[in-house]
Amino acid sequence: MKEHLAFRLREAGHEVVDVGTDSNDAVDYPDFARAVADLVAAGTVTAGIVVDGAGIGSAMAANKVPGVRAALCYDLSTARNSREHNHANVLTLGAGMIGNALAWQIVQEWLATPWGEGRHARRVEKITAIENAHTAGQLRTVG
Repeated sequence: MKEHLAFRLREAGHEVVDVGTDSNDAVDYPDFARAVADLVAAGTVTAGIVVDGAGIGSAMAANKVPGVRAALCYDLSTARNSREHNHANVLTLGAGMIGNALAWQIVQEWLATPWGEGRHARRVEKITAIENAHTAGQLRTVG
């Protein structure tokens, strides 16, 4: 799926930075999710796409990087929502869950959907505040 999407993205005029893997051998997806997330967080790229078996673990790993808002998307609605409502800057996809055709449709929808701002901005700011508090060690206890 990764190769298919990279080909289609280049064909559509997008620059693709491929951080691997370059084989079909099993790998530790957190390493690749982090590599993509680091590029996004540093501003080296404006958005990232990570493909693993289910897409879940890569989203979890990428979201550990400050400034990254990774979203697992599995249809056009979640792709739109992740960008418009949540200002997602990393898309994760599960190659074992969806096919190449749907993955490409999701990528196109995700890239074409603008950040909605408005009422959603307040919510994204709250997500960022949680991230910043934890990064600064200002954990809030419950109970």
